Amino acid sequence: MRSLAEQIDAWVIALGFAASMLAAWGAGWKRQRRLPLEQAPDPGIKFTDAGMALLGLLLGFTFSMALGRHEQRRAMAIADSNAIGDFYTCASLLREPHRTRLQAVVRDYTLRRLSITRAPSSAADFEQGVRDCEQMHERMTELVAGALAVGTPIAVSLANTLNGVTSSHAARLAAYRERLPWSIVALLFTASVVPAFLMGLQQGVSQKPHLSGTFSFVLLVSMVTFVTLDLNEPGRGLIRVSQEPMERLARSMSE
Repeated sequence: MRSLAEQIDAWVIALGFAASMLAAWGAGWKRQRRLPLEQAPDPGIKFTDAGMALLGLLLGFTFSMALGRHEQRRAMAIADSNAIGDFYTCASLLREPHRTRLQAVVRDYTLRRLSITRAPSSAADFEQGVRDCEQMHERMTELVAGALAVGTPIAVSLANTLNGVTSSHAARLAAYRERLPWSIVALLFTASVVPAFLMGLQQGVSQKPHLSGTFSFVLLVSMVTFVTLDLNEPGRGLIRVSQEPMERLARSMSE
């Protein structure tokens, strides 16, 4: 089951980052302005620069992790499509009635896989789709066992391609469920708010708020955070893994 944090859309979290950074900047600015200039403590420009450097490192680190997981899901989608296509080709070489029965199950399986990955769905719907696919695996195994019982020259290829379908399903499911640890996201949030607060302190000393630079900084950090978290959620969002290989396979089966 997904945690509550994983059910929040990426744009909502990005807005939360932006609001928190602006609030931290404003708190630092107001705190520094209340102090007499001659008694104002050193805001620590070096600490601000160090915080910025750490934030940049964390942004790059988390973005790289999220992008790597996205690429892994894309590769698994292609591998899954190839495995199903190989199994369907082997099924087409069987004698009747095994050929028609097995091909029908593979077609239904392909369409079911598309239905749970093409559009956003709830966690319950997704888990139900996974259970349906696993039940179809059992049906495929029964049909393959029946074909092997009556004898077929492609017994080895048929069994191997069936194993390929079940293995690719397990690998793709594991890649789909892989997420960034939320401890890293919490650390990124902290590393974003603290530099914003230090920026407010630093600008409060000069009594001149640099609004354009501050808002640009907050916007850039929020945009990178949004893209990172959007990549981290394969079931919804703007950046989705293309289902074109599986769609092309489904069309070829219906021809």
